[in-house]
Amino acid sequence: MAYVAGSSAGRDGTRPGPRGKDVPLAERTSLSARARDAVRQRIVDRRYPQGARLVEREVAEELRMSRVPVREALRALVGEGLLELLPHSGVRVRRLERADVEHLYEVWEPLAVQASRLAARRVARAAPGELPGTAALRSSLDRAEQAARADEGAREVAAHTAFHEDIVALSGNPMLARTMEQLSGQLQLLFGMREEPEHMRAQHAVMFRYIAAGDEESAAASTLLHVRDSRTVALRSLFDDA
Repeated sequence: MAYVAGSSAGRDGTRPGPRGKDVPLAERTSLSARARDAVRQRIVDRRYPQGARLVEREVAEELRMSRVPVREALRALVGEGLLELLPHSGVRVRRLERADVEHLYEVWEPLAVQASRLAARRVARAAPGELPGTAALRSSLDRAEQAARADEGAREVAAHTAFHEDIVALSGNPMLARTMEQLSGQLQLLFGMREEPEHMRAQHAVMFRYIAAGDEESAAASTLLHVRDSRTVALRSLFDDA
């Protein structure tokens, strides 16, 4: 699989497209983003299992896209840590080893705690009804509970991921948001691989209550407990830790 694009953009901001047609750069970027989201979702829900080799041509055919946006999508997912380059050519879905999980939690823990603290601070400083972000948090919690009752694991993972992303959005810190975006795919993959005990779903409700009340230190403390419990559950589920 040829992984590095060999063509360059023309002066008008286009690149050669399928069948000799030029694709505007903005359109190609949009296609690349769609391809990235589609491949990421297939990794998260394990349609592309860990260790699976992804062939650019086959992925493009599956997504019904040309190879250029797919090539760029795969490159982006290497950067996110969901794919890894093979020694000679191509990519494969990265296997999460114990060290990978440990490193991920070491980075996520302080970021998640700070996101909750900042989100609660913004709520405390806002006028009543000014921040719609708390409604998004409540909606994510409700979707997670509905999915759990229906035993729809993939939908529950999506809702839990959205809950944490909503906290970051509510924090109002764009640098934190950009940093967390780099971890998003790996966190989704991890959430989908481990079980979600009921007490951890209850912890989300506690986090929400403190954030919505504008209690930043309690929001931070409840998030710290949640992330550390999540780490314990992940290591137990994936590596049979006692």
